[in-house]
Amino acid sequence: MADFQIAPSILSADFARLGEEVDNVLASGTDIVHFDVMDNHYVPNLTIGPLVCDALRSHGVTADIDVHMMVKPVDRIIPDFAKAGATYITFHPEASEHIDRSLGLIRELGCKSGLVFNPATPLSHLDYVMDKVDMILLMSVNPGFGGQSFIPATMDKLRAARKMIDESGFDIRLEIDGGVKASNIREIAEAGADTFVAGSGIFGNGQASDANGYDTIVKEFRDELAKVGS
Repeated sequence: MADFQIAPSILSADFARLGEEVDNVLASGTDIVHFDVMDNHYVPNLTIGPLVCDALRSHGVTADIDVHMMVKPVDRIIPDFAKAGATYITFHPEASEHIDRSLGLIRELGCKSGLVFNPATPLSHLDYVMDKVDMILLMSVNPGFGGQSFIPATMDKLRAARKMIDESGFDIRLEIDGGVKASNIREIAEAGADTFVAGSGIFGNGQASDANGYDTIVKEFRDELAKVGS
């Protein structure tokens, strides 16, 4: 079975209790802490920056931190997140004048690099940089806000991206972000995804006040993923 990883998006967490929220959701069996970084420029919203990443590391979070940068330009902020403890740094090709350079910068700073594709952005941006990519993130909603519904056309795009990864021979994770729920996670996995971002799908279905409050929804995700290929 594939190495499926669940990445709760802290955009939907209780920010007044963020360290505790992250501890609880990781204890419930998730794998990666997902950051949605928005700049009110590339996307019409403003969220969090490197200080929050650094704060979680100082709090004691050791899990991978997956920083999805919805910012433009990207190169200025990449070193700040690398210094703050990011594991993955992913960005949108539209937000960089020199995609190869930005990917190289991320790796030079010791992080894993990735490209993010909006629903209408073609995968052709990957054609000459597959050797510099550790993560491909497909947006199954338009970026900027949480709680949106999954865009069905993303399924065909997932299959195409999976084919590109398999044919490349490189070790690249295929992540999906937007509208992931227990009711569709199996179908998404069968289309080729191995990493699943869920914000409201997890935080909106758990009880933040209970240390085990996210166990039920995360177990539902895992049970559905266990059926893949059966």
